[in-house]
Amino acid sequence: MQSFQITAGQAGQRLDKFLRRMLPNAGSGFLYKMLRKKNIVLNHGKAEGKEILTVGDTVDFFFSEDTFRMLSGADTAGDTAEYRHAYQAVRGVEILFQDENVLIVNKPAGVLTQKADEKQPSLNEWMIGYLLDQGIVTETTLKEFHPSVLNRLDRNTSGLVLCGISLPGSRLFSALIKDRRVRKYYLTIVKGVVREEAEITGFLKKDEKSNQVRIYREETGGASRIRTVCRPLWDNGEWTLLEAELITGKPHQIRAQLAFGGHPVLGDAKYGNSAFNQKYREKLGIRRQLLHACRLEFPSLPELPALSGKSVSAPLPADMREVLLYGHMEIKRIERLHSGGTHQ
Repeated sequence: MQSFQITAGQAGQRLDKFLRRMLPNAGSGFLYKMLRKKNIVLNHGKAEGKEILTVGDTVDFFFSEDTFRMLSGADTAGDTAEYRHAYQAVRGVEILFQDENVLIVNKPAGVLTQKADEKQPSLNEWMIGYLLDQGIVTETTLKEFHPSVLNRLDRNTSGLVLCGISLPGSRLFSALIKDRRVRKYYLTIVKGVVREEAEITGFLKKDEKSNQVRIYREETGGASRIRTVCRPLWDNGEWTLLEAELITGKPHQIRAQLAFGGHPVLGDAKYGNSAFNQKYREKLGIRRQLLHACRLEFPSLPELPALSGKSVSAPLPADMREVLLYGHMEIKRIERLHSGGTHQ
């Protein structure tokens, strides 16, 4: 017999989903048959599979060791080398908040949020490698629930990424993102002078083949309505440091919308101004769009008191700091932008 006690990270899911994760080599028909014959039992009694698991529940499998290993894929699964390699290979990730259910990290520019090909590790693999290294997850628990990043940043955008360690944590953060209850702020440096705070609206349509978007003033077939609030923080007459709040969240939204309005992001190869980019590439080595997911503001969260009504900020990246210094922004202002962490 194999016996498992449900943890906080596994609670909240249906029994049949838990069984499919535990025994990926078993078909659904076989699992329901085992439930009917009481070869699989919940809390020492017969179960149907639709029961919602709670912390402390026990699930028992009356299988031989060989059968359980075969159905669970234990002989072939469990190669975590990819995750452990990513944890060593991806550098510069900073953990800003962590508890048993969720993780908030500061992603450096140049790192994919999620894997795009087999060769290059992403933040997602790094995060799982970190959890394995810390003993927070194991090969066995990875079969029961797979931690994952929950919001995406472009490869060359730096800043805050939300991750779910457990099922409850993933559900909580995913709901906050879906319902737009967590406020997301970005820092960027744009060409030209922006004088006043404004909400900019429009319609965005993505071309999947070119991986580029187009912005329209009027509603267009296949385009999504977008909204961004932009607030100028400082300018030197040539460029402006902006704080942008995403009201909607579409691919390339901030970069494309600002370029459409005549204020392209410094370093943006897709939507930017080539002469502006070239100047700062030569002077300061800027080779990526200067867009940084700098702050998340959370609503009241009784289920997560440590973040309830608070914000998490990511420190200013070095390349943005260099541009601000070059533009003669006051050191004290830069230091305030650079401070990160969890705040009241």
